[in-house]
Amino acid sequence: MIITKKKPIEELMAMIGDAQKIAILGCGSCATACATGGEPEVKALKEYLESQGKTVVATGMADYCCMNMGVKTAMKKLTKECPDAVVCMSCGDGVQVAANHSPVPVYPSNNTMFLGEAVRFGLFEEACHLCGDCMLGTTGGICPITRCAKSLVNGPCGGAKNGKCEVNPENDCAWILIYKRLEALGKLDLLEKRRDDKGYEKVAYPRTINIRGNK
Repeated sequence: MIITKKKPIEELMAMIGDAQKIAILGCGSCATACATGGEPEVKALKEYLESQGKTVVATGMADYCCMNMGVKTAMKKLTKECPDAVVCMSCGDGVQVAANHSPVPVYPSNNTMFLGEAVRFGLFEEACHLCGDCMLGTTGGICPITRCAKSLVNGPCGGAKNGKCEVNPENDCAWILIYKRLEALGKLDLLEKRRDDKGYEKVAYPRTINIRGNK
């Protein structure tokens, strides 16, 4: 799940500026789960903008703001009402998809934080850095890139104290967690496996993945 957090309303209003007619697009997926872009949040933003003298000419929801075709359809309905601007209540990817289908500026209402796990309602923990080179099979299903503050891939730094990270003592040391997990699995031999340090030379951004081949 992509975790988003609402921008300060003052920041959003500064982006909107003197635009008077506003359309709002919400996201039925991650932003709904994060309570940053579901139907209640769309309604609340509409009421706030109208209280500030703006005219909300249309609101809509896309099932997934990261899905091109669904957003294209939703944006057609919104832009048909001739807004001066669109506020997209999704992650940054959804904002970009919406902007691709908009003749007017599209502004984000959220800050995109990380790819994370829903621990329980309203509590999310960062889980994956989307590094493109997954090593979870050798670390007991615990990601050292994300869970270690230094993203070390071949064991701990030696600065842990009482099992806690020296960078952020509120966090458990990732490599102690990995050791305990591999010990429980009877796979401590995996700690002897050498892992290549992470680098950026392997990746050229932006990336494209086509699972359909040449179809």
